[in-house]
Amino acid sequence: MVNNVNTNPGALVALQNLTRITDNLQDVQRRVSTGLQVSSAKDNPALFALAQQQRAELGSIESVQQALRIGVSTTDVALAAGEAISDVLVEMRALAAQATDSSLSAANRTLIQNQYADLADQVTRLVDSATLGGRNLIENGAADLTVIASTDGSSTITVAAQDLSIGGGIVNVSATGADLATVLGSQTEITDIDNAITALSTALGELGSGSKALGLQDRLLTRVSDALEVSIGNLVDADLARESSRLQALQVQQQLAIQTLSIANAAPNAILALFA
Repeated sequence: MVNNVNTNPGALVALQNLTRITDNLQDVQRRVSTGLQVSSAKDNPALFALAQQQRAELGSIESVQQALRIGVSTTDVALAAGEAISDVLVEMRALAAQATDSSLSAANRTLIQNQYADLADQVTRLVDSATLGGRNLIENGAADLTVIASTDGSSTITVAAQDLSIGGGIVNVSATGADLATVLGSQTEITDIDNAITALSTALGELGSGSKALGLQDRLLTRVSDALEVSIGNLVDADLARESSRLQALQVQQQLAIQTLSIANAAPNAILALFA
């Protein structure tokens, strides 16, 4: 064995081992601190690219779900107003039925007409109040509600607008109660109200179906989103229990490597004994 002080092979080997252990320790510390096995493209380019694609898909799903939930809220507001209008029509029918009594005095008939007109005004207020985010599905001239239902924009859900304004195609009844001035007019008004209640029930059914479709799509996308999150985790998440064990082992190895390097660096001092 050659003893010299210019070159220390043992120290070089010990230094190489210490450098390797330190590099491994830094990788493990990164995984423990971030919780990720793959946190950048240099860790695993293929897995990182795949995970990024799935993250982009996940972000798109969140945007679509937000639009769906706004659509559900808009439709539900219209439904609530429509159901209240249906209740008002029932009250209006009761007044029209009272007006068919031929024995009513002129004063009583006028009182019924005024009550009827007040209820018609209430229908108008209900229609006007059914606005959310600038959208109203039951006002006169309202546009259909179309919501993007997929991340690529290829699928949409449309909820048809329903004109529930007084005198419109669905609630086609008197707005002033003028028809209640006579028994015959009152009987005609009852028929109009019955037709309006039937048409309104159909309209509410369509709004309800639209709201349900939007809600079902939202729940479906939630399941897809959950699956994507699990998939991303499977690709890039670190096994923290395993990394914790490796961290402890590497810390011990690093300490031993430092001691080995120290011993290797001290080896040339033994040559001094030859000159004593």
